[in-house]
Formats: sequence, structure tokens, C-alpha cells
Amino acid sequence: MATSIDDGIDSANGMSGMNGMTMTATQDSLTVAAPTAAAMQALGAAAAHVAHGGDVVVLSGPLGAGKTTFAQGFGAGLHVNGQVVSPTFTIARSLEGHFADGSPAHLVHVDAYRLPGSDDQPQVAASRLMDELESLGLDEELEDPGPGTVVLIEWGSAMAAELAETRWEVTIDRSAAPTVQAAVSASPDVTLTSAGTRTVTFHAVGCADRLPALAHAIETPLRDAVGRA
Repeated sequence: MATSIDDGIDSANGMSGMNGMTMTATQDSLTVAAPTAAAMQALGAAAAHVAHGGDVVVLSGPLGAGKTTFAQGFGAGLHVNGQVVSPTFTIARSLEGHFADGSPAHLVHVDAYRLPGSDDQPQVAASRLMDELESLGLDEELEDPGPGTVVLIEWGSAMAAELAETRWEVTIDRSAAPTVQAAVSASPDVTLTSAGTRTVTFHAVGCADRLPALAHAIETPLRDAVGRA
């Protein structure tokens, strides 16, 4: 079923074109292409624009997919008072900023990449993550986010259900174009690079009523970012 972003994506299935790009939606998800790093940051900023205190955002995707680039856009969208970098060696970092309405925002950026069990033992990984956050005095931020706290977790998809019943799951796919996939299949010497378009899917778990607002927030900045490329 086709619909216009201007009318809101609030049907069971929706689609809108943006300068040759396509945004698709279901009842609980929104998918859009990000052809450049600027576009990925624009998606992060758009997500921050509709963020609420208490939100948990879980980022997943392979190495080099653009998770930290998305996180940088998210931080910029919250106007945080520091640079958003991968906190791999410290597990988590806290930054202060403000929401779109001007109210204070407290961003906790977590990287669960090196936690044991993060791939196939979600309960073990979630427990280890809480132990690590407790050592940093941040465990309560995830267990019970305050009214101004947003938790952004990279590499947390396997443990997402253990962390928060209501959350945004953001999956970044950097699958190669069919011609490149064919070349890789034909020759083991052909490798994929970190460049290229990403497909970003926002899955709203328990918060699907906010998808139309996210679609509106994405349209203009993403179109501008693509136009500058």
C-alpha cells in the first residue's frame, strides 16, 4: 500500500520516495537507505529528535556498518556536550545535552562488543553488562532510566529483550549490490569494503505509535544529506 510521508506512515504498510530513495514501513518498523556517512548521521539525529526520556535504543550490524556514525548523529541531535566515540574500552560513557523541546537529556552510550556471551548467551551478556555498568555507577541508568535519560547500546541486539521491554531496535545492513555479491561468490579473492549504501531498519518494540513522528523527522534532513553528497 502506497502512502505519502506528508500524510504520515500510519498504515499497515507504507512507502514513500525521497529523491530516488525509498522509505518503507510496516506496523512496527521503518526501513530507509543511507548511502553516505552524512545520511547515516542524519538518521541518528532524526531518531534523537523524537527521543523521549527513558528510551533504550539498541544498535546492531556488522563491523564497519556505521553504528558509531549513527550514534554520533544521535548525539548531535541531542546537542550533547562532548564527542560521541566508540566506548569499547570503557563499556559506557555519559554525556549531557537536551531534547528537541529544550529539556535536559542525559545520554548513556554503551558498547557491548567485548562482553562474553553477547552473541549466543543473552542472559549471560546482559548480566555481565549490568556488572560493568555497576562498576561505573551506571547500572541504574539501564535498569530504570530516569525521565531525562536515553540509553544507546551498540552490539546489544542479542540481549535486547533482556534489557528493556520497550525499546527501539536499529539494525544496519551493509549488504553489497547484487553485482558485487556475484563477484564475491565467483572468486574468494574478492572482498567487500566498508563503503556503500546501508539499509537501516527501525523496529519499534512497544512504541510503534511513534513511527509516524520518526518518519517525518527523517525525511528532510536525510534528503538534504543525500543532496550534499
